[in-house]
Parts: sequence; C-alpha cells; structure tokens
Amino acid sequence: MRDDLPLYRERHIRPFGVNPAPVESHAGYAARLRLPFPLLSDPGLGIARAYGAVRPDGLTIARSVVVIARDGSVAYSQAGAPGAEIVLEAVRRA
Repeated sequence: MRDDLPLYRERHIRPFGVNPAPVESHAGYAARLRLPFPLLSDPGLGIARAYGAVRPDGLTIARSVVVIARDGSVAYSQAGAPGAEIVLEAVRRA
C-alpha cells in the first residue's frame, strides 16, 4: 500500500493500518517499514473483529483491506493484500 499511496490519495482515500501492538511500538515499526500513513493500535482486536479481519484462531489480525465510505458504510472489503487497481476499481463501481 505504501507504494500505491498516490493512487489512493488521488481518489481522496486516506489509508491507515491497524495493528494489535501497543501504540509505543508503532513508531519504530512504522519507521522501519517507512509507512507514510498512521497505525491504529487494536490490542483487544475490537476493530479487526468489527471488520472481519481476525484469523480463524480468533487471536490475531489477518491482513485485509477495508474501505469505509464517508457515510460509514463498508465500500470494499477483501482478505489479503489486493493491489490498488483492484481496490480502486471495486470502490469506483460501488
């Protein structure tokens, strides 16, 4: 997603990540990966559960892409890491 950030921004989509680690650990992690977007801390997996992004073990987050529309509805949701073109095309059609 980092490399595709300009494509998302052109469509006024603001990416962020969700990670179960504590906030204190996010700065180092984001710096190492050079993430140009914020990370939200989700230690109890509440956000991940709400958007269906928890692995079957119920203990860890599964990489997923969820796009939330301005009205709060889910405009797109897909497990894994689909490319920007796939995500943006699906959002365009929604």
